[in-house]
Amino acid sequence: MALRAEPTARQLRLATELRRLRDAAGLTAREAATLLGVSAPQISQIESGLAGVSEKRLRRLVANYSCTDDELIDALASMATDRTRGWWEEYRERLPTPFLDLAELEHHATSLREVQCLFVPGLLQTADYARAVFSYRVPELPAEDVELRVRHRMQRAATVAETPYEAVVHEAALRIMVGDRASARAQLAHLLEFSADKRVTVRVIPMHLEGFAGAASAMTYASGAVSKLDTVVRDGPHGAAFIDSEAQLNAFRTLFHKVEDASLDPERSRDLIHRLAKEL
Repeated sequence: MALRAEPTARQLRLATELRRLRDAAGLTAREAATLLGVSAPQISQIESGLAGVSEKRLRRLVANYSCTDDELIDALASMATDRTRGWWEEYRERLPTPFLDLAELEHHATSLREVQCLFVPGLLQTADYARAVFSYRVPELPAEDVELRVRHRMQRAATVAETPYEAVVHEAALRIMVGDRASARAQLAHLLEFSADKRVTVRVIPMHLEGFAGAASAMTYASGAVSKLDTVVRDGPHGAAFIDSEAQLNAFRTLFHKVEDASLDPERSRDLIHRLAKEL
């Protein structure tokens, strides 16, 4: 089988988890290869995401690693055998890879939680709002590339209809007029419409709240099939950064709940959004 030229974030996550299990077992790649009856380079290729692994071989690997977490093993086996060719594949070689990886992550997530203090969360943006965001980029994007990104974001938004989703948004993000007044009004109406969905929870952190120093808490927390497969996504200087170490995941879980506790409940949040809309 030919090696992958560019593994997806999901394929790399599977590879990372297999390497973590081997490390926890105290085995070298060469020792793991001997137990499996393959060459050491094959183990390295699997653990770098360059090569896939069959369910049978994966289960033999984790058995050699003395892993007894059946839920985790089943989740890894599902990742190894997943052949989903999602809607995001139509954007391959047309958009940067992180766009595709994020869409794939959201597709497989069992729930999504998001914190934003300066922008309306991407999954809750209108097309006009997203267009204004992408058009502000430096260097400026060609109009065709802007529209491609807007279309991709709108298709991502369909994820909210299928997956439990909670967004915590600071009032500042709702007051900043990313576009014109009409699009700002439409964006708030869009938020109210989404918040009426029983699978969607929107909470707002009010401007007048004292002691809130979490403006740098922006994140997307995607829950996996088991908690060990959760992922946090944060915007970095060169695109989205995917975080999956156990220590960092624990820290971000705590941070999310801290920010959530600072927010208004959903009903009072809706009331605040209504008031903001009336001011426009």
